[in-house]
Amino acid sequence: MLSSIGIPGLILILVIALIIFGPSKLPEIGKAFGNTLKEFKKATNDLISNDKEEKTNFEEKNNRIALEKSEKTGN
Repeated sequence: MLSSIGIPGLILILVIALIIFGPSKLPEIGKAFGNTLKEFKKATNDLISNDKEEKTNFEEKNNRIALEKSEKTGN
């Protein structure tokens, strides 16, 4: 996504942000943006790990059921 912006685009965005917010607010905005990205990444990783855990539990349950069926049929 950011690779298509390029250096001139980033400079333009920075200049516009500097004009709109002023030099004193830019560090605060950057810090807030960084914290937001960190929280988003943490939430995404939590969702992925929960999904993997549920998938593992589901597979274990199916394996247990298949084993019980095979034991009942004598195979």
